[in-house]
Amino acid sequence: MKDPVIIDSGFAGPAVLITAGVHGDEYEPVMAAYRLAEELPGRLLAGKVTIVTGVNSTALARRTRCGDDGLDLARTCPGDPDGSSTQRDAAAVSELIRASGYLIDLHTGGRIFDIYPMAGYMIHPDPAMLQVHRDMAIAFGLPLIWGTEPSPNGRTLSVARDAGVPSIYVEYGGGATVRSEIADAYVKGCLGVLASLKMTAAEAPSAAHLKYWIEDDTPNNGHLQSKMPAPADGIFVPAVEPGTMVAKGDLWGDILDPVTGRSTTVVADDTGIVLFIRADAVVKAGDSLGGITAINERTRRRTV
Repeated sequence: MKDPVIIDSGFAGPAVLITAGVHGDEYEPVMAAYRLAEELPGRLLAGKVTIVTGVNSTALARRTRCGDDGLDLARTCPGDPDGSSTQRDAAAVSELIRASGYLIDLHTGGRIFDIYPMAGYMIHPDPAMLQVHRDMAIAFGLPLIWGTEPSPNGRTLSVARDAGVPSIYVEYGGGATVRSEIADAYVKGCLGVLASLKMTAAEAPSAAHLKYWIEDDTPNNGHLQSKMPAPADGIFVPAVEPGTMVAKGDLWGDILDPVTGRSTTVVADDTGIVLFIRADAVVKAGDSLGGITAINERTRRRTV
């Protein structure tokens, strides 16, 4: 893990941890983290902010999701200080999380997925903690808020859950190119959370930006890689975009076998918002082709 950057106002207040680079193929979070490290000094009026611009050092060096030991840090927390490279980085960031008052974990879909901009959190069983999660997600300012069930382990958010630290993660975009608007949104979002905690002089954002607010406690619903598995190998040609509404049975895309020319049609497996779509054209049977966030009476907390 890269050495954290600490911006201390010199006055009492919250301690916020901002992390980027949990996965090495997610570039805009790293860009945003560096910008925050440059822009925050002098703007912070209370508390302190700790920024980690690169959590998984070897994954960042390789520009890959996993580190050089083949481990995904987002499945490895709380790690092992005497273990492999990813285990050590997981242990280091877990220690920072436990010492913090709030956590903001910045992500994208990496090279594989393109994700509709959203702030997510675990649906914590403690109502007071859950409300703090919701408030942080609102303050970040993205159009979708997505709460999922709290049982998954191995994550930065599960370390925060166990330590009683309010936390959100954010997802936006992905693919092989860099989009400056994502880094801009992440800088703005982090500043929004700091404003909501009264750590800066800026006005806290309202919920006016929200389009959707969904809480779904279905087990493992937050595991993107398991959604809509491809029925065949080939080249995936999507027919939908993140953020659009689809109905079960609508065309999702086609998988073309470039050798035989055979095409396999894929249809939406649910009704709701296209949360993410596969950005990497090459697929193997079983690879995720994207996912839908259902909107129904059980899952909807609020639709704006």
